[in-house]
Amino acid sequence: MHPALQPILERHPKDRSQLIPILQEAQEAIGWLPADVLRDVAKDLNLPEASVYGVASFYAQFYFRPQGKHRVRVCRGTACHVRGSFRIRRLVERKLGLKEGETTPDMQFTYETVACLGACALSPVMIIDNTYFGRMTTERADAVLSEYLRQAKQR
Repeated sequence: MHPALQPILERHPKDRSQLIPILQEAQEAIGWLPADVLRDVAKDLNLPEASVYGVASFYAQFYFRPQGKHRVRVCRGTACHVRGSFRIRRLVERKLGLKEGETTPDMQFTYETVACLGACALSPVMIIDNTYFGRMTTERADAVLSEYLRQAKQR
């Protein structure tokens, strides 16, 4: 069992209703949900592994591959798309050398697009970690990413 998982399982009752909170805490502690973690959660809650995987794969918040330290998300919803998010997405891909769903080899950045961020008035929107950048242009996106890349190199 992953060392970070045991204390999480001990804090929760052995009840199916605890599945999502357990998965959330496990991912927060480990950074993603490896297959052995899903298997151990299923065993602890006395659930079929397929059920645990089914729940985890249903929600976009859960990841089955290691994620970068910084998660870059760009909205591809209608308002953002109409206002040019496709240009922002292309810039992010070029600047980070990634396609959607990929992580840089140094594990600093993961890039993904999302259907909607619910911030249509600020479109197009890019989020890095939990910071929203609204009314993005390719120039602003380039400057923001350059700063994150600069900081990542200093560490």
